[in-house]
Amino acid sequence: MENLNLTFKFSKKIKIVLTVLIFIGLAALVYGILNYSPEKIWSALLLNSVNFLTIGLGATFFVAVHAITQSGWHVSIQRIPEAISMYLPIGAIFMIIMLFGLNHVFHWIHEVHHDPIIANKEAFLNVPFFIARLIIYLSVWISLTYMLRKISKDSDVGDGQKSLIKSRTYAAIFMVFFALSIVVFAWDWLMSIEAHWFSTLFGWYVLSGVIVKSFAAIIIVLAILRYLGYMEFITKENIHDLARYLFSFGIFWMYLWFSQFMLIWYANIPEETFYFIKRIDDYRFLFFLNLALNFLIPFLVLVIRKFRRVLWIVTAMAVVVFIGQWVDQYLMIFPGTMKKVPTIGFFDIGLTIGFIGIFLWSVLYSLTKANLLSKNHPYLEESFHYENT
Repeated sequence: MENLNLTFKFSKKIKIVLTVLIFIGLAALVYGILNYSPEKIWSALLLNSVNFLTIGLGATFFVAVHAITQSGWHVSIQRIPEAISMYLPIGAIFMIIMLFGLNHVFHWIHEVHHDPIIANKEAFLNVPFFIARLIIYLSVWISLTYMLRKISKDSDVGDGQKSLIKSRTYAAIFMVFFALSIVVFAWDWLMSIEAHWFSTLFGWYVLSGVIVKSFAAIIIVLAILRYLGYMEFITKENIHDLARYLFSFGIFWMYLWFSQFMLIWYANIPEETFYFIKRIDDYRFLFFLNLALNFLIPFLVLVIRKFRRVLWIVTAMAVVVFIGQWVDQYLMIFPGTMKKVPTIGFFDIGLTIGFIGIFLWSVLYSLTKANLLSKNHPYLEESFHYENT
């Protein structure tokens, strides 16, 4: 490429569209406050807060893993996951807000002194330690993410090779902390909703979902930029690699889902099976929709090689997976927080639309703060001229 100075312009038209999305979310929140119980409102806020926070976190994972492995193919799209990762501070604010609704989501807070099973977990499940863990997760995630972003931006005016070496150090630290912290974060904010139940696979299952929905978000943002006339240098090879990530980690997600379900079903122990019985009996449609959206539909489409090289098809599958992961987290949260089976309506969908508006505003704004290409990266030319096999 002759001109490597490519910048994104956050136009007024785009801002108006995103503002409308945000106002839909605010209207849905007001509607929910006026019509629903605090349990439903805080459960919906938890769903979206965790969902979008972990998308930003998964984007940092994408950047870090490619820095460590010295990958070349991803360099032309690297600024997209970097921009997505910049949502983390906003996501952290929503998680801090969630602390005011703990009483409406986590029953162990009320029952720690009355329930012998929960009392035995009090050393871990207590509010001060719970809050302290959250602060540690958020602080380290954001700090390392910002360092990786800063090093990448500095490389545009400095030595790309030195920046790559420096980024590998921070990426390695992030990967170790991420692997441990995301599992404990899943125990805290998702599994402890039903504190009598536990699964040794649950944290890794959540991790697989974080990775696959982050890849879906990267693809969706790429498609938006292409629609707006940017990222024309992205080749079918780049699209193919992103599609393969979406395809392979979708299979990995299904493997962990099935492993967890099969072992609990086979053992048939009452204190384990109630988790799935509740979801199959009361949320049957969503239970099977979850499997269709996160595995069956993407698998049947992306298993065909030529489809993995067509951006609109890959984007459609990314949207399917994005919705599927929302359904998956809905099933993690609502059966444990709601006494009655809730219906999904304007409040649930509108609130998510509002979060999408905030998320995209953060991502697109972040794209304006750096060149769309990491122009001094030593592997930039490789990302333009390699071929998939």
